[in-house]
Amino acid sequence: MSSKHILILCLFSTLSACSTIQKSTSSDWLLIDNFENSLSDWQSVDTQNETKPQVKNPQITVIQPEQASTSTSTSTSTSTSTSTSTNHYLLKKPARDGIVGNRKALSYTKLPQAVEVGQTYTFYIRINVAAFPNNHAFGLSNLMPELINKHAYDAFEPTLRVTDKTESNGLVNDGALMVKTGNGYSNIQNYTTKQSAKPLQTNTWYDVWYVVNNAAASKQGQQYDVYVKGGEFSKQTLVYKNAQFRMKREQPLIYFLANCNTGPIKKPYGNGGLRYDDLYMSKGKNLNNPML
Repeated sequence: MSSKHILILCLFSTLSACSTIQKSTSSDWLLIDNFENSLSDWQSVDTQNETKPQVKNPQITVIQPEQASTSTSTSTSTSTSTSTSTNHYLLKKPARDGIVGNRKALSYTKLPQAVEVGQTYTFYIRINVAAFPNNHAFGLSNLMPELINKHAYDAFEPTLRVTDKTESNGLVNDGALMVKTGNGYSNIQNYTTKQSAKPLQTNTWYDVWYVVNNAAASKQGQQYDVYVKGGEFSKQTLVYKNAQFRMKREQPLIYFLANCNTGPIKKPYGNGGLRYDDLYMSKGKNLNNPML
């Protein structure tokens, strides 16, 4: 075989190997939790419990079942059959209905893989608003548990928020999914209509992908893009680009964190719950659905 042919063959083999590596990486989802077992890997703490009279451990963080029906048909018959399966999800509420004053109800679990500084990972989650009014936030932290407990909201880096609370400056949130920005929070956007996205519908599952860039801020990192399918978005849609990390500590992201609160006793927000299911992570930008 001539040296020219050998060179071409080696080049082809190298390109094929690169293609295989890229394909493997883009389709590799790591399960964080699908709530089909227990919450043994989760920690739940109430770090600002101002309930009066005092209610010990007031937050509600439980696995609940959901009945799902699926229809099947055969190619030799037009008849269909329906089967029922049970899915489980996490329901999180700051307290039972009627109890107010639990200001920081934290729940967190360690990621199966740290997102090192300089890396990009995609996170997938399904969320479902059980009820408004509420005030929920979820995302990622680069702090250990003792510091998560200490810093609460400031333990977050990439943050997504669901709330219809009134801010201290009088701004009334409408229940749309929100992201963190340099000046607070912003509703996700419907770029087609050039308007803010509509409020989340209750008892409706939304698929959410957030592509997290944990590079240094000087290298255009410490930010994330968000994609959503559900509600007004009939297909996967980019709904926010370059949302900002909350603290920009430039450290490895190591925990998934969820937080909610009832608001102060004198002006409570409400105890509406948020359902979570099917938490996954994947190295790089991966907009596939891990459930398919």
